[in-house]
Amino acid sequence: MTSVTWRTRFEQAALHRPSDPDWTRGARLPRAVVRSVQRFQLGESSDGAGLVRKAERTGDADYAVAVKLFVAEERDHARLLAELLHAAGAPTIDAHWTDTVFVRMRRLVGLRVELLVLMVAEVVALRYYRAMRDGSTDPLAAEVGRRILADEQRHVPFHVAQLRGLPAPVRWAWRGAVAAATVVVALDHGPALRAWGVARRAFIRDTLAEAHLP
Repeated sequence: MTSVTWRTRFEQAALHRPSDPDWTRGARLPRAVVRSVQRFQLGESSDGAGLVRKAERTGDADYAVAVKLFVAEERDHARLLAELLHAAGAPTIDAHWTDTVFVRMRRLVGLRVELLVLMVAEVVALRYYRAMRDGSTDPLAAEVGRRILADEQRHVPFHVAQLRGLPAPVRWAWRGAVAAATVVVALDHGPALRAWGVARRAFIRDTLAEAHLP
């Protein structure tokens, strides 16, 4: 799809974004799920300023607008996760080593490298939020997972469209990075995944099955 098409898709999504769930009904989350959601909430809360600047430098105004709308959706994910935590009586967190490493890697060089690093997180997020949607016994958590997953399913092809024509060694290296990140998440978030009925090995297998670049 062209940049104009992507801009239109993001604009339509923003226009038809549903109203918030009823946070006042509260949420009952296992301790392991609280800790996991806190870390993902932190990861979703980046302001995306560096990515926006790089998108603007491409000279493609429609792509730059689409990126700004993408960043707005990511920040809304952070808000939804924060509201879920608050509904469960839990705070957000300000720092975690995995987020620090990820942010530093994204800032290394140009747009394509940042997108490659970002895509590692996006592919992992697809399986994570599917687990939250399908495995949560709490209705509010399941609803948050469903809403975020719907956005992530649009984000992945949006970024893939900008990464066509990569040399084979780059694609192999990227897939290796996905494998490494998936193992880290499976180990770090294993108790939460287990609470949602997903074993670590299944999470790794399913995530790698979705890790493809053109």
